[in-house]
Amino acid sequence: MSAPETERRVQGVIANEDTGESSDDQILDEQKDEESDAGDLQPRTVDPPPPQEGLTDTVEKALPISSLTPRWRNWVIRGVFALMMVVGFFWLIWGGPFYLTIAVMTVQLKCFQEIISIGHKVYQSNNLPWFRTLQWYFLLCANYFFYGETITDYFGHFLQREEVFRPLMKYRRIVAFTMYVAGFCMFVLTLVKRHYLKQFTMFGWTHITLLIVVTQSHLIIQNIFEGLIWLIVPVSMVICNDVMAYIFGFFFGRTSLIKLSPKKTWEGFIGAFFSTLLFGWLLAYFMAGYEYFVCPVEFGGPAAYSIMMECTPAPIFQLTEYTLPSWLQGVLKVMGLMWETVNIYPFQIHSIYLATFASLIGPFGGFFASGFKRAFKIKDFADVIPGHGGMVDRFDCQYLMATFVHVYHHSFIRAPNPGKIVQQVLALRPDLQLVIFNKLKQHLLDAGLVENSCSS
Repeated sequence: MSAPETERRVQGVIANEDTGESSDDQILDEQKDEESDAGDLQPRTVDPPPPQEGLTDTVEKALPISSLTPRWRNWVIRGVFALMMVVGFFWLIWGGPFYLTIAVMTVQLKCFQEIISIGHKVYQSNNLPWFRTLQWYFLLCANYFFYGETITDYFGHFLQREEVFRPLMKYRRIVAFTMYVAGFCMFVLTLVKRHYLKQFTMFGWTHITLLIVVTQSHLIIQNIFEGLIWLIVPVSMVICNDVMAYIFGFFFGRTSLIKLSPKKTWEGFIGAFFSTLLFGWLLAYFMAGYEYFVCPVEFGGPAAYSIMMECTPAPIFQLTEYTLPSWLQGVLKVMGLMWETVNIYPFQIHSIYLATFASLIGPFGGFFASGFKRAFKIKDFADVIPGHGGMVDRFDCQYLMATFVHVYHHSFIRAPNPGKIVQQVLALRPDLQLVIFNKLKQHLLDAGLVENSCSS
């Protein structure tokens, strides 16, 4: 053996005295670690649960439908629980914004839990230290950041009366960022040799889930505060489209629509489209006439602890006369209707765009979920709702619809919310409030909206 080679080997042994390994052994171990990590990345098929009676099986035995074929049994179960969910939705509407907000938060938590649980089963990551705790911690951070903004905008003056809430509201962004950084550092500290790739995969899985679930639920809350109609009508459209697609597909479906969902048919898709347009038009006409549905949510005022839903309806919620196009007048004359003008709510016109999105684009949220389930070879995200699966199975289209409604409202409809502006003014120092008052008074005087005798 030559002297230089001997020297290199000696240096390699000295460099690894602390571990007791030679450089060749160390390289071999690193290669094994890389191979192990690469194997961790491969998604594993979720093992089917051992045969046991699920919730759907229990319901199927409880209902007098044993004589029906499996297809009709599933139809009855889906119908019964769909009706129960609709009744529950009506009850939440009657309860008002508070109950609806609690319901959205509950659905968000359940959806997060279902998606995260699939990740743990697929990547066999249940043995990773502190990982489940960190996932729920990141959910807390995201909710505090997003909902802190909304709560401060609408209820900031009320919360600032309580000493414990003041720093949480005033420094909400830095607090949320600090919380997230602490979780980020904890994740780095919990990295385990031979599981790096698996841990980073689940880290990305967590953040994508937060993006899908928390962001969309936050937009739903924003829609609620703009007026209940911006929640109820879109949600009802998606429900109508889903139900009518199932009914038309069940009775008339022959042509497959998309390979991701073999049960989806063109007949169901087209029938649901026209049904949703008609349903949305009629529902918009009914709801636009009630202040309870169209008024933005406002805080009751400095001395009150309640919210108000009274206002002068915006122009889009006031009956307006429209002249029909000449071609439509001709069609109506053939039908014996001599209509030249109609009185409708402008919101009904907007409902056409909402219904079109709910019918043509909304179902792609369901197709996305179907592709996700097929990728990991699972039937449903969970078995929470008999005949329907989990919360994600039922709300996959709703999240996509909520984003569109929020963007559409802010692009074409949005007007300043008086309640939100008042809360922002009340959060200022008294001297700044007086400056705003004087400027507003001068503007009203110049516009002739108030008399000069208005007190200073």
